[in-house]
Amino acid sequence: MAETLLTPPATATRLPLLDVLRGAAILGTLMTNVWIFASPGSEWSVLQGGLDPTTANPAETVFRFLADGKFLSLLTILFGVGLAIQYDSAARRGDPWPGRYPRRAAFLFLEGTVHFVLVFAWDVLMGYAVTALLVAWLLARSERVRRGVMWAAGAVHLTLIGLVTLADVAKPDSGPKTPDADAVRLYAHGGYVDQIRFRLDHALALRIEPVFSFGLLVFLFLLGVRLHRAGAFAPTRAGRRIRIRMAAWGLGLGLPLGAAAVLGGDDFFVLGRYGIAPLIAVGYIGLIGVALDRFRVPQGLTAGLGSVGRTALSCYVGQNLLCVLLCYGIGLGLADRLAGAGPWWVMGLWAAVALTLAACSRLWLRRFDRGPLESVQHWALSPRR
Repeated sequence: MAETLLTPPATATRLPLLDVLRGAAILGTLMTNVWIFASPGSEWSVLQGGLDPTTANPAETVFRFLADGKFLSLLTILFGVGLAIQYDSAARRGDPWPGRYPRRAAFLFLEGTVHFVLVFAWDVLMGYAVTALLVAWLLARSERVRRGVMWAAGAVHLTLIGLVTLADVAKPDSGPKTPDADAVRLYAHGGYVDQIRFRLDHALALRIEPVFSFGLLVFLFLLGVRLHRAGAFAPTRAGRRIRIRMAAWGLGLGLPLGAAAVLGGDDFFVLGRYGIAPLIAVGYIGLIGVALDRFRVPQGLTAGLGSVGRTALSCYVGQNLLCVLLCYGIGLGLADRLAGAGPWWVMGLWAAVALTLAACSRLWLRRFDRGPLESVQHWALSPRR
């Protein structure tokens, strides 16, 4: 049976916590991306410095601080977990590894390319596909090799963001940043074909994040593998202890450091998003796990997040497509119509899209075993008899 790349197959041994975490990660990435869709210049504004949270009001600052980079790191860790689950499944069946996995990674890269060109410039699937190929090969190596690669990748990444942060601190203040006027007009009033052409013309710049953060991707993938094999997601006493430690260390250390980076201004943006956010993501895993272990969490909340988690690929693409149709001029054009109206409509947009995805995924799963894109992936990758 072919397995999706964002979620493990539905089996009797499926870990419910992973579905809830994956759903939280998908909707959490939208907490960051929704500001891109709603800003003047949209996708290009990220590179133009038009998303500086230090210029926002307190509500927006807190909203974005809780999300920026944290849920993307959480999603990356979970991708590593899913890869480890697939490896374990192949080992139980006695199948060779990586076997057909490179085909799956290639298909994911194709899906990410289509998503990048047709929907959203800041796609994560392409970077995940490339990273997955390396990590899949490492899964067949010794634990010593994986540990060495993991810490080496982390060290290279921290060195890189340290150098970038030092350069940002040392450079003179260039004053307030203004969005690119051509990009603002393109996303507010331009045609769909023009937006596609813009992404293709600026593909190298718009694809810089997975290149810049490749060391972090490798580190977080392998961290996900280690957490899975340590039992961090299992409904056991040992798993609960691990989740408590993750919450304590991740949040106890990460939140103060993250807050300090925000207060330090945009010179520390790279450090906050790519250095401190992964630590907070570990804390989020522990916090969500502890909440499910110890408290009576509303069933509707866990069911909604779990449904989004089981249809993660469809919901990831779907939320970006919805925001395109709602915010860009090719749709309702809310970003232009509500420009200057404050942050509340953006946060309301996130809530509306999140509730829509949770409701639609629950309804879909009542009739089907997989999400729409997961079904396409399953069909394309299933061995032909």
